[in-house]
Amino acid sequence: MATSSIMIKDVPKADRPRERLLTFGAGHLSNQELFAILLGSGTKEESVMALSQRLLTHFEGLKLLKDATIEELTAIKGIGTAKGVLLLSAIELGKRMNQYKPDDRYIIRSPEDGADYIMEEMRGLSQEHFVVLFLNTKNQIVHRQTIFVGSLNASIVHPREIYREAVKRSAASIICAHNHPSGDPSPSQEDIHVTRRLVESGKMIGIELLDHLVIGDRKFVSLKEKGYL
Repeated sequence: MATSSIMIKDVPKADRPRERLLTFGAGHLSNQELFAILLGSGTKEESVMALSQRLLTHFEGLKLLKDATIEELTAIKGIGTAKGVLLLSAIELGKRMNQYKPDDRYIIRSPEDGADYIMEEMRGLSQEHFVVLFLNTKNQIVHRQTIFVGSLNASIVHPREIYREAVKRSAASIICAHNHPSGDPSPSQEDIHVTRRLVESGKMIGIELLDHLVIGDRKFVSLKEKGYL
């Protein structure tokens, strides 16, 4: 009760989130303080700091907030539509900034480079997505495309669709990637089968499959490193 009764106006100015950000920088603030700045104010019964903490507790920290809906946010007492929209906008900007990669300059030099390029976008997906990165002769990404969504199956992953796009983009090579929603990137027999099929098709038309990455939760497996290419 003591925490919720302390309002920002009662906190020494130097200890208020906005002042702390200006003095020390955003990197020194806690998640609670950053959300307090976004929310701007609490309610008559509760300080903005207490509201921020309750928000974080409800969503298990930042873990579930990235997928929060406006309905889920406004269901929390003290967060109306205006605050909910502001929070969703900030979350979406954070996602976009985290995913931003300048395609015309991003060079793949290792399996880690490929995984880093797509990890944040793919690791949280609830369905399997099969993605292809198309590279030029300097191993720069010239195009990225999701080929299909659903369980990986050799009958669904048609090499002709992938290599048709590669020819269209004048790609010298490609990297394939798909995610495992379970978070475990261990390759299945189907993953291996699809990879070998794509390797053979690529050899016939002179466009090399450099790697097939299986994306888990902050970890990945390179089928090239495993010896399947």
